[in-house]
Amino acid sequence: MLSYLPSIMVFILYFSSIPIAFALFGSSLFYFAVIDTSSPVDLLLQKFVTSTQSFPLLAIPFFIMAGSIMNYAGISQKLMLFADVLTGHMAGGLAQVNVLLSMLMGGVSGSANADAAMQSKMLVPEMEKRGYDKAFSTAITAASSAVTPVIPPGINLIIYALIASASVGRMFAAGYIPGLIMTICLMVAVAIISKKRGYQPSREKRAGPKEILKQGFDSLWALLFPFGIIMGLRVGIFTPSEAGAVAVFYCIIVGKFIYKELGKEHIIPVLKETILGTSSVVLIIVSASVFGYYLNWEQIPQHLTSLLLNLTQSKYVMLTIINVLFLVMGMFLEGGAALIILAPLLVPVVTQLGVDPIHFGLICIVNIMIGGITPPFGSMMFTCCSITGCKLQDFVREAIPFIIALIVALILITYIPIITLILPNLLYGVA
Repeated sequence: MLSYLPSIMVFILYFSSIPIAFALFGSSLFYFAVIDTSSPVDLLLQKFVTSTQSFPLLAIPFFIMAGSIMNYAGISQKLMLFADVLTGHMAGGLAQVNVLLSMLMGGVSGSANADAAMQSKMLVPEMEKRGYDKAFSTAITAASSAVTPVIPPGINLIIYALIASASVGRMFAAGYIPGLIMTICLMVAVAIISKKRGYQPSREKRAGPKEILKQGFDSLWALLFPFGIIMGLRVGIFTPSEAGAVAVFYCIIVGKFIYKELGKEHIIPVLKETILGTSSVVLIIVSASVFGYYLNWEQIPQHLTSLLLNLTQSKYVMLTIINVLFLVMGMFLEGGAALIILAPLLVPVVTQLGVDPIHFGLICIVNIMIGGITPPFGSMMFTCCSITGCKLQDFVREAIPFIIALIVALILITYIPIITLILPNLLYGVA
């Protein structure tokens, strides 16, 4: 039982409001300093430092910086106008724009909380002015932000690829269709609710082809961004880390010389956001690497694999069990923490049953995104409610239909693997 004590300590520390990075590292340090003293503690500290010496990790600060620059460069506004000409004529027009904008923002920021914060400030006040209930507006903003990290270059796609030793390019390619399915499910839910409540379109009539083409051309530089990253990776022009650097350069050129909204005054805010975003993510990753050292030392992944395989040999039953586990854990753990703790334990189990690691990665990420809008610890829920002033109980009531819509999308993604794998297989060949 002593060998499992650090695993229990992680949750105790986390629920005691200790940041997940310190909970992971502290539990590992306790194990090697107190329980198993056969290895010098210096090795643990060495593991912590060497975990940062990873070239693929460079992709994280680059893509965080690219997303930050894009926001200051006016790309968000261009994408919102493009979303409006496509969906503004539908019932609940602004709510539909909200959902589609989150999908488009996936190719820009890749961060659910960044998208949730932006749209809470930009769209929710406008929705309230047009008669939308505050709780409904807040709930759809949080729910739609769950799509953002599934669309490349979502940071969670990179983190999972590092954890599972998977191809970042294949992970990026795998995210598009699941993200589209999540968007469609949310738009259907919005349409049903809007018709019942009489929420009006934001446009009097459907935009014509000429207007759509005009706005599409105006937003072209933003829309080309994710496509360029995927194709650059596919043809081998750059590695994932180099793609991040190219993305930063591209965003600076577009923001400064094409949209002309990026100025010197944005340099400090961009650097601050990049440093804060990178430090928190990388600290969690290296702490998780140290915790993984303890797990492998005690062979806990192997024990868990044997335990779960004794329950069932059916990969679909196993995926059902894992989905339930992730959904429950997502109610209590922040999404990134759940991914970093559970993915290394579960990847060996599913791969032994024949589940493609890329497919499983998207299942994990969609799960933790649903967890981000569920009480009691959903990060996007808190982000949106704190900005809009919505009461949590009102938010939860309005969020239920959208959680159901996202679970429908999760079921489709889980049990129809071709949804996730068709693009990676077309671009990179069958693994």
